[in-house]
Amino acid sequence: MENRWSAKQIPNQEVVARLSKEINVSIHIANILVQRGIDTFEKAKQYFRPSLSDLHDPFLLKDMDIAYARIKDAVTKQEKMMVYGDYDVDGTTAVSIVYSYFKTLNQNIEYYIPDRYKEGYGISKIGIDFAAENNIHLIIALDCGIRSNELIDYANSKGVDFIICDHHLPGDKLPNATAILNPKRFDCTYPYKELSGAGIGFKLIQGYSKKEGFSEEKILEYIDLVAVSIASDLVEMRGENRVLAFFGLKKLNENPSIGLQSLLESAAAKSKYSIQDIIFGIGPKINAAGRIADAKSAVKVLIEQDFSTARQLSRILNDRNDERKELDTDITKDAVNIVENTPGLLDRKSIVLRGEDWHKGVVGIVASRMVEQFYKPTIVFSLNDGMYTGSARSVKNFDIHEAIQSCSEFVDQFGGHKYAAGLSVKLENFELFAEAFERYVAANITESSLTPEVEYDLELELSDINENMMKLVSQMAPFGPGNTIPIFKTDNVKAQNTARVLKDKHLKLQLSGNTRHTFDAIGFGLAEHYHTVSNGNIFNACYSVEENNYNGRISVQLRLRDIKPL
Repeated sequence: MENRWSAKQIPNQEVVARLSKEINVSIHIANILVQRGIDTFEKAKQYFRPSLSDLHDPFLLKDMDIAYARIKDAVTKQEKMMVYGDYDVDGTTAVSIVYSYFKTLNQNIEYYIPDRYKEGYGISKIGIDFAAENNIHLIIALDCGIRSNELIDYANSKGVDFIICDHHLPGDKLPNATAILNPKRFDCTYPYKELSGAGIGFKLIQGYSKKEGFSEEKILEYIDLVAVSIASDLVEMRGENRVLAFFGLKKLNENPSIGLQSLLESAAAKSKYSIQDIIFGIGPKINAAGRIADAKSAVKVLIEQDFSTARQLSRILNDRNDERKELDTDITKDAVNIVENTPGLLDRKSIVLRGEDWHKGVVGIVASRMVEQFYKPTIVFSLNDGMYTGSARSVKNFDIHEAIQSCSEFVDQFGGHKYAAGLSVKLENFELFAEAFERYVAANITESSLTPEVEYDLELELSDINENMMKLVSQMAPFGPGNTIPIFKTDNVKAQNTARVLKDKHLKLQLSGNTRHTFDAIGFGLAEHYHTVSNGNIFNACYSVEENNYNGRISVQLRLRDIKPL
């Protein structure tokens, strides 16, 4: 599928020139910064030199004082507590952080991860009953609970208090919990709204530590786990998230927790790990626990204090991740075959598929693969206990959560974000839902949203690129939504010498323009463009600038993002 290219808006050049002079960077770098809202010396200083002092006071979160008081009472009395969280990376890292922290203060604490297949997403009646039967009267729920109104009422009837720490969008009415920490609640004035679930768990322990007068080091012990949650949950990489990710990555590279160290051991050794290494390396291993079996095994790894034990536990996650990869490949093949060979499906604006024997744990990954291939809002369902359980993934600028909400009369349960959601549908409602969803998508999606986009920051000549630019771009990391790696566009380039295809899918070449400047370039997954760049053909390229470290020699390398023939 051919991508459309679009340029980011060129900012006010007077502001760009002033910033360029104030912080002594090129006009090109200043353009990129101003595009991102960094238009003063102070903002640039905060951006390039994040500080832990930039983190907001946790007591600005609505109900933080109530949450502190309730937990303090439980700690003082050594009351039984339970930390409850979702089975994905955000949920398991959040549980690991909060459980490990309060375990040092109250030995009467345990953690609980719902079974994806028996209990489903979020707070469950089974979990509440477990607490009540075991004399647990306080549950700290992480990365879930904001829409569990009826279940919280049920817990109250059982004498179980809930502190909800969630970052998902609330419904019209908040649950009747003891405390609700969620910056997205309508009555919360917390200055940053996009924390991950683990980020809110971190704010909880930050608030407790502040009130108790504990050293900051006590909470920084867990900041690498926060970075893993931010990367894996694809929350925005701005504001407080960027500070947490910056220092979390620093700890991951210098002194990772025992659990993360054991997971890194089985990955390719690197001199420095990035957000991308978390997304494609650590995150899938943690996720695989809940996808294939019991997510408690992920928490066991992340809270372990003995490296030898952690290493043994991480092998289980690696094995489950290998199993997940096989399932992912097989089910994706099935799904693609259905779309391509079922009359009329390719003409639709959306994709809604079901598989009677598809593994529930990988339908979200399969939905993402389908978006990559067909670029349409996609929901993939599997059949579990007489109910279709689905994962939804969207395309740019289309709110799939809102689309599902528009069909809520046919939906049993749902929750999520603008670009990803989970839902369950009764068997008899599946076709009705699929048709209603397609009608909504067809009526509300734009044609531009149905074409994958490469958005570039600036047009450059290759002569504009040098080592200083490479270093400044690298200092703009960590990258993620809202702070993506800068993409550049250069027209009328060609492959100097011979382009090569690596492993049947990657493109390797030397890129040259209308000057003598030549750079090594690699395009992962761009082998289809081999003929476009061969035989001295002139073409246009979109790329990012990165550091290539080969045998200790550091040089500029271009990471090709897309190619268009003239």
